[in-house]
Amino acid sequence: MTGCPGVHLLDTSSDTAHNRTVFTLVGEGSALKNALLALFAVAVDAIDLRSHTGVHPRIGAVDVVPLVPLTPADMPVCVALATEVAAAVAERFDIPVYLYEDAARVPERRRLETIRHEGFEGLTNRMQTEIWRPDFGPAHPHPSAGASAVGARPMLVAYNVNLDTGDVAIARRIARAVRASDGGLPAVKAIGVRTAQPHVVQVSINLVDYERTPLDRVYEAVQREADRCGVVIRSSEIVGLVPAAALLPAATRQLQLEGFTMDQILTCRLPR
Repeated sequence: MTGCPGVHLLDTSSDTAHNRTVFTLVGEGSALKNALLALFAVAVDAIDLRSHTGVHPRIGAVDVVPLVPLTPADMPVCVALATEVAAAVAERFDIPVYLYEDAARVPERRRLETIRHEGFEGLTNRMQTEIWRPDFGPAHPHPSAGASAVGARPMLVAYNVNLDTGDVAIARRIARAVRASDGGLPAVKAIGVRTAQPHVVQVSINLVDYERTPLDRVYEAVQREADRCGVVIRSSEIVGLVPAAALLPAATRQLQLEGFTMDQILTCRLPR
């Protein structure tokens, strides 16, 4: 990022229907913390949630900050950094901050979807209860920037499947069928949303453990449910970046490759 030494912006992803932008940054410790605080400064100044709309749930101008270790052994480092960032955001911007996933201090707030449940609009009433007082910052939302969730979690795959229909109820039905919380696939979170195209709706998926449930199994499950509903899959898409290991099982199964491993991927063998 410009003006943030030691941090690199790897990817940005946004669309008008979700009305949100996902930034993928890589860096270490204090450098990453400084970059995140700079991001908050810009977002708080530019975004007013009182006039913001979008199909994706959100509680804040900077809705969520997940710190993701590139190796599992670094998870404690990410937990510590998440706590530092949360405290600094609350102090500098007077924004209430919740810690989630591996950084959570309150078990009921471990899952991001639970924190987001009533969105920005429901924050004021929700924060009057003891269980929803933030980990850092005031016990009321920032007038325009709401609240933020900062956490540490393993790498996930953000994956969308677009359906050739304008009926969002079908996307929601399929999301319920495939997500773990309703008895679907393990490690799968999903919601049904509209898109910017009036005749296309989307099953928006977070695959939180691609080793437990491979990406192609998710697609196959959505395909089965779409067939039951009499709709056609128009396309699917990855949001942001994804590890090669998440795509490898799907590629090898579809191509019926025998004995193929990560060591055969050129970029994985190049010296770093």
